[in-house]
Amino acid sequence: MKHNKMKHSLLLLLLLVVGLLPSKADNITVGGTTRTYNVIVPKNLGENRPLLIFCHGYNQDANWMQFNEFKNDNVSMEAVCDTAKFVCVFPNGIDRAWDTGGDRDINFIKAIIEKMVTQHKIDRNRIYLGGFSMGGMLTYNAINKMSNIIAAFVSCSGPSVVTPKAGLRPIPLLHIQGTADNWGGVQPALNPWIRHNGCSMTDKVINNYNGFSGAKMHIWGPGNDGVEVRLLELKDKGHWICKEPQVYTGKEIWNFCKNYSLNKTTPNVKITAPATGGKYISFAPVGEAAFPDIDITATADDPNGTVEKVEFYDGTTLLATCTSQPYNATLHAPTTGKHTLKAVATDNDGETSTCTVEVTLQAPSSSLSLSSAFTEGGALPAGWTTYDSSERRTGYSSGYSSGCRVLQFTGSTRGFNYGLYFRNINGNAHQGWAKYGLSDGGTTLSLSPGHYTLKYKICNWNMPDFGPVELSVEGRTGSTSIASQTYTPDINIGNVASNNFASPKQQAFEFDVTEQGDYVLAFYSAPSGWSDCIIGLLTLTVNSYVTDGINDAVRYDYEKTANDNVVYDLQGRKVSSPQKGIYIKNGKKFFVNGL
Repeated sequence: MKHNKMKHSLLLLLLLVVGLLPSKADNITVGGTTRTYNVIVPKNLGENRPLLIFCHGYNQDANWMQFNEFKNDNVSMEAVCDTAKFVCVFPNGIDRAWDTGGDRDINFIKAIIEKMVTQHKIDRNRIYLGGFSMGGMLTYNAINKMSNIIAAFVSCSGPSVVTPKAGLRPIPLLHIQGTADNWGGVQPALNPWIRHNGCSMTDKVINNYNGFSGAKMHIWGPGNDGVEVRLLELKDKGHWICKEPQVYTGKEIWNFCKNYSLNKTTPNVKITAPATGGKYISFAPVGEAAFPDIDITATADDPNGTVEKVEFYDGTTLLATCTSQPYNATLHAPTTGKHTLKAVATDNDGETSTCTVEVTLQAPSSSLSLSSAFTEGGALPAGWTTYDSSERRTGYSSGYSSGCRVLQFTGSTRGFNYGLYFRNINGNAHQGWAKYGLSDGGTTLSLSPGHYTLKYKICNWNMPDFGPVELSVEGRTGSTSIASQTYTPDINIGNVASNNFASPKQQAFEFDVTEQGDYVLAFYSAPSGWSDCIIGLLTLTVNSYVTDGINDAVRYDYEKTANDNVVYDLQGRKVSSPQKGIYIKNGKKFFVNGL
């Protein structure tokens, strides 16, 4: 006991030597309840300094967070606060837990902020919030409710329990997590925030981050207004705070948050079109894939001056420089691959901000998986649009716990791991559907003339008597069907994701495209109330293309007999009774669905 007292005295003396006031416990009354917290205040703090509030995990408290999770023999949060001169508060939850969905603890945090502003003249524009585990969940809840007073947010091992609300500003976000701690759930939780910020969905990765082989930093952005989403990956780490000197959590939090302020002086810039994650898919013979020009538009303003110019880039290639509104540029004749489109705004003080979006131009060699993005339960993947006769949803969007969405199946026996669920509430024909390739889904599907096969697996979700599903290939404009097929599933999963179900038989839908154009692949549930469907393992394959021209022999023959209604096959042979396929009559190609 004497040794422990001496150690505590030495620690107190050390804190005083390095310039810190000893951490102290304090309290405040919120909603009639006395709430407590610990606060670290450096000596010689000065005025208009930042504030960081960090919330403990479930069944922990402020003392544990400050003196155990954030401290070892080499580093401490006190030292970080003293070096950077900011105040740090560790609040206590009620019964060592947090209200991660309501306002009880949101009001507590707001009360702490007001008290710190009064006591220490905190800069209201540089207030930051973070938390560990359940405290991280509280932090995500606070984003939608406190973004007007919190400049940046940090979660350590705390999964997101919300998705961005409409109209929310771009949110700077750092997430820290070990790969031994539910690592598979981190990326899906971050995706809505990455997309909300307008960041590229392709991350920049820094291996051996800060010289530490067990750390990897993932960076998405800069997105709208220059914000980033970051993920610090800690190899083999479990559910705890990282205290290695190279990647000490307290220092990483500060180094991220210090870049953001609510009264930023750098320009605001946002690319309004195209949307990030947009995709252009062109099925065409080798070397003949063609993509439309991509128009890029942006908005820009400066909070304390004027915008002098906005420069547009495709990667590092300058596309255009605009010195006045409207700010726009065009990427002409884009090539296959991923394109990072960038807008850089420069203000009258020479300060800059950057916004990027990523679009993909894809020319499949033969096949394209339409279900490769079915990897996140509760989300609607990019490229897809659904309607259930009541609500229309477009991808990418997430956070759904009911209605049309991707379901993850967890039975020990299952036909596929993920499937897209959609339904028809009112029972009217074509009032419940999932479509791939509509403009609001962010993907354009261009098909050249040829013969195609759509392979698919389909189940019913909650229809023990089964309900037929109609498949249709439609023009993107006008929705005119060029081919259709109806299939009745023979497997019903039973309305529970953990149920076992056998793998449905692979089905094939063959169809012909006779005119180059943009098309939509549509799936319609049965015309009955609350009919439903689960689709998965979808692959579109081109079996053969039709050449754009007609060979000379056929051209000569049909020109000699123009308008005589003689039918030719694609080899130039006269056909008296066309079967299913593509034919030529009067110099024009046409298709026959069957006999």
